[in-house]
Amino acid sequence: KASILIVEDEEPIRTSLAEILKVLGHRVRCAADGIAALVEINQEIPEILLSDLNMPGMSGFELLSAVRRRFPAIRVVAMSGAFAGHQVPDGVTADAFYAKGNGVAVLLKAIESLPFANRQSYEGPESPWTQRNGQAIKRAMPIQG
Repeated sequence: KASILIVEDEEPIRTSLAEILKVLGHRVRCAADGIAALVEINQEIPEILLSDLNMPGMSGFELLSAVRRRFPAIRVVAMSGAFAGHQVPDGVTADAFYAKGNGVAVLLKAIESLPFANRQSYEGPESPWTQRNGQAIKRAMPIQG
């Protein structure tokens, strides 16, 4: 089963999703926001990133854009209660989309629909700077390769 990083600012949702995915055999880690997610990714690159879009601080939109550029091998599922349907909303850099509240079966279908071998894995050194709201900030932890 896949290693999954869940990024969700609402603790009950984050905990519930983590427990469900663990029961299904996935290795799961969690982060409460985009900055914490980048720290987690720097410690160990997950195979799948499941991220809320609307979070305080670094939004999911910003996080997914950074992940797509810097870690193209990570498969991404965006989730939100602000969008409906099963298609990835315009402007969201994700492989799949889960509309919150549509049930666990729909989420699992989104995860199972992810492409596996059609993106190259991350290679090469990483800059210690992260763009945030148009400004460069120093990352807390260097990437381990």
